[in-house]
Amino acid sequence: MLFRYISKRIVELIPILLVISILVFLFVHFIPGNPARLVAGKQATFKEVQLVAEELGLNEPIWKQYVSYMKGLFQGDFGTSLKTGRPVSEVIASRFMPTFWLTISSMAWSLVVGLLIGVVSATNRNKWQDFSGMFGAVSGISMPSFWLGLLLIQLFSVQLGWLPVGGNDSWQSYILPSITLGTTVAAVIARFTRSSLMDTLKDDFVRTGRAKGLSENKVVWGHALRNAMVPIVTMSGLQFGFLLGGSIVVEVVFSWPGLGSLLIDSISFRDYPVIQAELLLFALEFMLINLVVDLLYGVLNPRINLD
Repeated sequence: MLFRYISKRIVELIPILLVISILVFLFVHFIPGNPARLVAGKQATFKEVQLVAEELGLNEPIWKQYVSYMKGLFQGDFGTSLKTGRPVSEVIASRFMPTFWLTISSMAWSLVVGLLIGVVSATNRNKWQDFSGMFGAVSGISMPSFWLGLLLIQLFSVQLGWLPVGGNDSWQSYILPSITLGTTVAAVIARFTRSSLMDTLKDDFVRTGRAKGLSENKVVWGHALRNAMVPIVTMSGLQFGFLLGGSIVVEVVFSWPGLGSLLIDSISFRDYPVIQAELLLFALEFMLINLVVDLLYGVLNPRINLD
């Protein structure tokens, strides 16, 4: 049954990806600017620019350009970067892992901290633990990521000299950007955990567990939290998708060689093939993450029917 469900969901992704590819293609080609001019150079004549446009296929009707693009896509060819001349798949592959590991490090600590704050706040409702935890959560959500990143750089890199300003040359390079990325995620998870757990603690099975003499820690962590995890898992999956898609602002602030900074560079250069491939990759990531989240529902709550 599980294999059938996964197969069905993967088949359903195909028409969605097809529609997304059309929208992405149109969006990219409506970006102001002429990539042929950028490829030919500022000193190129109008005739030279036209020759470059013809060579790149940019003079063709847009529907013909889309058909050619899709033919290459079905053959595993994402095109060639207009800026570097390298295959798009190589360009994205070289930037994917820095973003992936930054996302993993950000999600790891934010999940732990967010769940801890949410549980403590829910089990100490209207007490100082609750007020301080939610104050921190609201502050984390409200704080602009670029401002937090610059503040951390000023404190820990410029003034104290403890951590590098940017790049990904060592494990220390991950600390400041992961804190910057994970702060908002931890705050969101904390608020969702508090809300979901407070509702779950009102259920009958919680009162039954307490009546049977179970310890409060076992009731909260062993029973209530597991039943409260469905909305938390949903939100965590969405946050993971956003981070894996590349947090553009944070990557620019920390000069991080990831997908977010690559997207900014590609848009500036009108590098159509790279922009299209990145946006399609982001869409596919969200779809696959949603599939994983749905599968986790069945693990957390066996009563949920995947069919």
